[in-house]
Amino acid sequence: MATSTPTRFRTNALYPPGEFLKEELEERGMTQVALAKAMGRPLQSVNAIIRGKKGITADTALQLERVLGIDAEIWLNLETRYQLTLARRLQVQTDAPAG
Repeated sequence: MATSTPTRFRTNALYPPGEFLKEELEERGMTQVALAKAMGRPLQSVNAIIRGKKGITADTALQLERVLGIDAEIWLNLETRYQLTLARRLQVQTDAPAG
């Protein structure tokens, strides 16, 4: 039985969740230092998330929810969509015919 790809609108835009976190901090006038302190995390961890070098785990999502009041599910969904888009891009690259 052949499998088919669901037909859905997909964007080629790729935004790590840290982009949204950075914008949220700017809107609130909150620094990365203040966020890190409120979360009880090292500044380097927050900065790595914002730069897209570190993903948002369930624990991190819960900390962001507590500090920023934005549901943990939103942060996890942003991370999942980002990772899925990366995987799709990689799959397309590896499936492309040579030539």
